[in-house]
Amino acid sequence: MEFLNDYLIYLIPVFGVIGIIVMASKAAWVGKQPTGDANMVELSGYIAKGAMAFLRAEWKILSYFVIIAGLLLAYSGTTVETSSPVIAISFVIGAFLSAFAGYIGMNIATKANVRTTEAARTSLAKALKVSFTGGTVMGLGVAGLAIIGLGSLFIVFYQMYVVSTGSEVNGLAMEKALEVLAGFSLGAESIALFARVGGGIYTKAADVGADLVGKVEAGIPEDDVRNPATIADNVGDNVGDVAGMGADLFGSYVATMLATMVLGREIVSADKFGGIAPVLLPMVIAGLGLIFSIVGAAMVKIKKEDDSVQNALNLGNWASIVLTAIATYFVVQWMLPAGEFHMVRDEINGGLKAGVVPFTKNGVFAAIVVGLVVGTLMSMITEYYTAMGKRPVLSIIRQSSTGHATNIIGGLSVGMESTVLPIIVLAAGIYGSYYFAGLYGVAIAAAGMMATTAMQLAIDAFGPIADNAGGIAEMSRLPEEVRHRTDNLDAVGNTTAATGKGFAIASAALTSLALFAAFVGVAGIEHIDIYKADVLAGLFVGGMIPFIFSALAISAVGRAAMSMVEEVRRQFREIPGIMTYEGKPEYEKCVDISTKASLREMVAPGLIALITPVVIGFIFGPEVLGGLLAGVTVSGVLMGIFQSNAGGAWDNAKKSFEKGVEINGEIYYKKSEPHKASVTGDTVGDPFKDTSGPSMNILIKLMSIVSLVIAPHLNANVHTTAQTSEQAGKQIIVKPAPQAIKKL
Repeated sequence: MEFLNDYLIYLIPVFGVIGIIVMASKAAWVGKQPTGDANMVELSGYIAKGAMAFLRAEWKILSYFVIIAGLLLAYSGTTVETSSPVIAISFVIGAFLSAFAGYIGMNIATKANVRTTEAARTSLAKALKVSFTGGTVMGLGVAGLAIIGLGSLFIVFYQMYVVSTGSEVNGLAMEKALEVLAGFSLGAESIALFARVGGGIYTKAADVGADLVGKVEAGIPEDDVRNPATIADNVGDNVGDVAGMGADLFGSYVATMLATMVLGREIVSADKFGGIAPVLLPMVIAGLGLIFSIVGAAMVKIKKEDDSVQNALNLGNWASIVLTAIATYFVVQWMLPAGEFHMVRDEINGGLKAGVVPFTKNGVFAAIVVGLVVGTLMSMITEYYTAMGKRPVLSIIRQSSTGHATNIIGGLSVGMESTVLPIIVLAAGIYGSYYFAGLYGVAIAAAGMMATTAMQLAIDAFGPIADNAGGIAEMSRLPEEVRHRTDNLDAVGNTTAATGKGFAIASAALTSLALFAAFVGVAGIEHIDIYKADVLAGLFVGGMIPFIFSALAISAVGRAAMSMVEEVRRQFREIPGIMTYEGKPEYEKCVDISTKASLREMVAPGLIALITPVVIGFIFGPEVLGGLLAGVTVSGVLMGIFQSNAGGAWDNAKKSFEKGVEINGEIYYKKSEPHKASVTGDTVGDPFKDTSGPSMNILIKLMSIVSLVIAPHLNANVHTTAQTSEQAGKQIIVKPAPQAIKKL
């Protein structure tokens, strides 16, 4: 224990290394599984080639952005004492690891898809093992890279600034280290936004085009090899739902830890010494969550064909959450000192402000439990609103019997209704975590929620792999029992994808609130007064941004889908023999349409998130920017939940017809009129659930992080003299890592 007390800070990256080692072993196992016949291998090769072509083109564009943004950050780091030009290096590393995390997921997904198809020829259990192992590789890769990156950079920057300031007891060293680390999070979230939006536009343009012409007009199955857009559709599953999602969760994971670390720096106890422990705690919790996610993933398995895949996933998820909660209790008791804490900003005239309640380490643990409970409830509520057989999806199915319009009405109402319970749970979580440990409690609750990200992402990522496996089975014209098994996995994957988005949005809300609190502290704002006209105006403008962001993303899908529809119609018209399997579609032209459209259309939404906080902050000041962030957060969370759940419910309503549904005593199947109405609803819901909806959580976090990065430049009270630096050292005393922990 003495060894751990001295060197805990250096052990944090080890958690990430363990995750990467396990990831590599699971990736090797997937690679050894059989790939099926030559036709299956050829089809999966088309998918992998298209996915890599998109990523290379996307990375080329984003590299220009990273270089320009890095240069601007390097310059800004020279203008205030609490920052440094090194923030540019931090930004570049964050951007690189975010893109690399997405690549890891996409690379394994394009290998696991055909192997899952081949496994489905044997049994459902084998297919689940292959697809979920592929998802686990992605989950462990994302979490492992995040912990290694953030933990290692924290060690380097903190020790570097302790040396450069020439003192072991100086609050400025920690302040500079965390300000530079904010660049890491900014890089991760920037890439995540472009990857999520670009990938979402790609996948939905192909999906909508394939559905409208292939299923509705030509009357062929969704993944029929005769459909020219089917390869682009399957490529889209990888670049949007896998690569984009991997970058998304990497950014969320990092932002949550960073927000908690920034607020942890402000904690003091009765003797004015909070120590480094509150700063390290979120990274330790993340490391433990990674280890227990490995344990939970090992428990996901079924034995019989009729065993519930959803129950197997739930068992692994619950195990990782419960084990993390138990371990966290002992870590909190060990790391945090006894007595009461409060935050520096809660002090006034030598005492605490009226209404401020100090908290203890037991309160911190209670806040972590609140975060775990909120994340679990959000997933359960989302599952209810999007799963097959539940009231919301059944209501959409019933309304499909009277036409396309009533299907749309039903889906919209389900999406809007689905915001009620999540917001109540979220509000209760914010209140409860604040009650137990103040603003730090809100941040550590988000860290608790995100602790099992590796497991959550594994559950989420297995869905696109199963979807691709079903597509390959359909294109290869394998026996019906194979497609039945992949459809079983795909249906569960649709639900887990929806619950994963609900989980991401909930964590984004808590993280954004913590980042908002960190921004207020760094910017030196005493309070934000909405009675001021300019602040109220900022609040309204912030509430508008998620709407214009969604409009740009959805209209981009619409324009790209129109081009896709025209191309598919052209091929059906001009290439003889497609419908009789004698002619071969020109798949590459559809892939090219999606690639060019997504890269062109992703720029405008991304620039809104990056530029708006800078313009508002420097023109109108930090208080108006605070109003803007509040509006974006509230509006973005509601829009994210509404769009993701509506799209997920529409999708599963459509899929319900594959097994047959009963409406007013009559059974309806695919190609029936109600099924055609459900296809229309699913088409409308596609950009909701896979483009604009899941991008909301990145939007609100990215704007908060940009605001946090520029906050020192907006703070009129920023440290500019040696005297203020000395005062900062007296206010927040932090010792070098090993010695500080040993004192605790």
